[in-house]
Formats: sequence, structure tokens, C-alpha cells
Amino acid sequence: MKINNFNAINQIYRSNSTSAMRRVDSAQSFSDRLEFSKTAKSYTVANSAVSSAPDVRLDKVNAIKAQMAAGTYNVSAEDVADKILSDVSSITF
Repeated sequence: MKINNFNAINQIYRSNSTSAMRRVDSAQSFSDRLEFSKTAKSYTVANSAVSSAPDVRLDKVNAIKAQMAAGTYNVSAEDVADKILSDVSSITF
């Protein structure tokens, strides 16, 4: 089998690959940039502050434990009922 015009085809192939390399080179001159909004920065600061805070407020827990041990811890039945009703009202069915 004989292939005609091999040189012409080879020349076209080389010119296409060279132009592709030029396009890649020109695309490399651009650089990406990322900016965060003020809201995102504030959220990040708040999130790190919450993450570093302890889950349990030991000062309150210890104060209530001391009151219970002393027999002076009293909870109003009305306060308990109000809290139960406020929790139930927030439930949606």
C-alpha cells in the first residue's frame, strides 16, 4: 500500500500541534484569584469561636449541683410549663 502526500499531512499535523501549544502557553499567563466576602469572613471567625468554646458550661452545672446538694434548688412549676408549651408550639406537623 502506498500513502500519497505524506509530507503534506505531516506538515498539517505539526502546524496544528504547534498552535495548540501556543494556546496553552497563552492560557498559562492567567492566574486564578479567590476572594471571600465580609460575611464569609465573619462566619469563619464566629465558627472558630464557637468551636473553641466548651460544650458544657461547668460553672452553671457546678452551681446547680451545689444548690441541689444544699436543698436550695427550686424550679417554678410555671416556668417548666411555659418551657414545655414553647417547645411544643415550635413543632410542626
